[in-house]
Amino acid sequence: MSKPRSLELPPRTRAYRLRTDRQEFAVLDAVPEGRSRGTVLLVPGYTGSKEDFLGLLGPLGDAGYRAVAVDGRGQFESPGPRRTAGYTPRTLGADVLAQVAALGGGPVHLVGHSFGGFVARSAARLDPSAFLSLTLLASGPGRVGPDQRTKIRMLQAALPVLPPSWVWAATQWLDGRDPAYVADPPEIVAFLTRRWYATQPAQLIATGRQLRVEPDRTEGLARLPLPLHVAYGDGESVWTTGELAHLARSIDARHTVIRGADHSPNVSHPEELTAALGEFWQEAATRRAAPRTV
Repeated sequence: MSKPRSLELPPRTRAYRLRTDRQEFAVLDAVPEGRSRGTVLLVPGYTGSKEDFLGLLGPLGDAGYRAVAVDGRGQFESPGPRRTAGYTPRTLGADVLAQVAALGGGPVHLVGHSFGGFVARSAARLDPSAFLSLTLLASGPGRVGPDQRTKIRMLQAALPVLPPSWVWAATQWLDGRDPAYVADPPEIVAFLTRRWYATQPAQLIATGRQLRVEPDRTEGLARLPLPLHVAYGDGESVWTTGELAHLARSIDARHTVIRGADHSPNVSHPEELTAALGEFWQEAATRRAAPRTV
């Protein structure tokens, strides 16, 4: 679970509901002070929300990019169906395409964190022309590792039969047993609790299943006609760093390892991540502008 370190909105950032031809989505929209170098759409992961990118919005704006973080359907402040059938990969990918269309201004740079990477690559497969590039941030080629699968399986079993308060208490207890656990400030605890209760259980069940059973998508990613980027922290644990390095090599992607970061470089190392993203996007723009040889 990504946990923002502060809930304060960066300068030039507003929260609103983005109207699309599918539904409304809650977003945080940060604009640069001067001329924009392009738009970045940020897709959060499992049990996450748009607030997971709060630390990244300011640095991206300072670098000249409009950065939009979104709650997917059923996540936190975006409505979603109560049935798991409403959260298929194709449905979630089509939502991203609708968000891009509603933002206007043409294709965007797409960044998907963890499960958000699954959503992002579904969108890119549906219509690659909607995107300038795709960054998979701490997001692997297929299903998560065995420890994570066990945790998700327990959550999936509990959600349909136990009161939400019991399930939330159990997840907090499990987090507290992690040797790296650090207690959160009261305002962050209150936010995480509010986010948990607002997220649709069906969304958690359906997307959790995808994380447990997703096949290796390396081959499909390699076929995407987009500049690709695989970025993660050297302390990544949801997938192994070996898996992610192999993915980057196999799909001929730019490969970024952020020193000292774990599963959420967007929270812990936003400046370093912004620098890596900016270099990748500049490289992608140069490649697009280069004349073709016959």
